[in-house]
Amino acid sequence: MSRWRPPRPKSSAYITPAGAQRLRAELQQLWKVERPQVTATVHEAAKNGDRSENGDYIYGKKRLREIDSRVRFLTKRLEHLTVVHELPADRSRVFFGAWVTIEDEDGQEQQYQLVGPDEFDVSQGQISIDSPLARALLGKQVDDEISIMRPDTDRESLYWITAIEYRPYEA
Repeated sequence: MSRWRPPRPKSSAYITPAGAQRLRAELQQLWKVERPQVTATVHEAAKNGDRSENGDYIYGKKRLREIDSRVRFLTKRLEHLTVVHELPADRSRVFFGAWVTIEDEDGQEQQYQLVGPDEFDVSQGQISIDSPLARALLGKQVDDEISIMRPDTDRESLYWITAIEYRPYEA
C-alpha cells in the first residue's frame, strides 16, 4: 500500500484579509506553541528507554508529523494567495467578497458571502468562490435568476438574487 494521494483540485488563490489573518494565526500557533510542546514531550519520552511500547513517544512523533505537514501546507499556501483588500468598483454585480441574499422557489431567503476556498464556513454563511452556487452567482445582478443542479437529487433548483451587499473588509 502506497502513500500516494491524488492531487488536490486546483482552487482559487483569493482570500479575504480576515481569512489570511486566521491562517497566519494558525501557522504561528502551530510553529511557536504546539510544536515546541510536542517536541519537549517526545524528548522526555525518548529518555525513558524502550520506544517501541512508549505511547507518549509514538503519538508525539505522529503529532509532530501532522504539525510539520500542516505548517508546510500553510507556508506554501500563504505564499500563493492573493489577499483581496479592495471592494469592486461595480457593486451592483456579484464578485468575490459579496454578501448575496437569494430566495428559493418556496420564498425562503438565505444570505451567503463569497470567500476563498481556505476560509469557507457554511454555518457562518460563507461559501467558497469555487462552489457551484458561487460560480452561478458570479457576475449576476439583483433580480437575476440562477438554476443549480442539486447534488442530492436529479432536479434543478431555481433561486433569485434579492440583494447584493459589500461590507468593508476587517484587517
